Amino acid sequence: MQTRRTILAAGLCVALPGAASARATLGEDGLYKLDWYLESFLELADDLAAATAAGKRFAILWGLKGCPACRRMHEVHLADPATERYIRENFEILHLNILGQRPVTDFDGSKPGEKAFAARYAIEGTPSIQFFPETAEGLGARAPAAREVARMPGLPDPREFLAWFRFVREKGYERGAFADWPGKKPAGG
Repeated sequence: MQTRRTILAAGLCVALPGAASARATLGEDGLYKLDWYLESFLELADDLAAATAAGKRFAILWGLKGCPACRRMHEVHLADPATERYIRENFEILHLNILGQRPVTDFDGSKPGEKAFAARYAIEGTPSIQFFPETAEGLGARAPAAREVARMPGLPDPREFLAWFRFVREKGYERGAFADWPGKKPAGG
């Protein structure tokens, strides 16, 4: 005979694994990590090609140890199951440290450290997310700022945060700026 306690315990066993997968942990470098963030050799052209081959878009998330907005993004925005699922299913996210020193192979073949790479792209705060096109073809010849299709500077409210990812996935940038994109507003709003 099933009791309420048995049913509740069974429900928790099913619900908890999904909740645990979305929980951010603090890494040794002080950055928040999610188990689905891209593990990379930091070769951007290869990372972009792999994301595209998997049917996903490539983005770089910039963080910083002790950043309160980065913490909020991981504890609120990315803790929302629908938001986390949409991003995980549609994007490869490479998380870099704005003050880090790991060498990053840029699209032009240069290998600056994370901090110099951030400066080269004029990343001025955290969190910031750079979104890139579906192919690296011709990116190395462009100026760094012209390599992105969109950039989310700072941390908007949770609804607009998700809208940025939808904007890139749906190629809204081909029709104009994010500020003018009709899909930015919720249905009926």
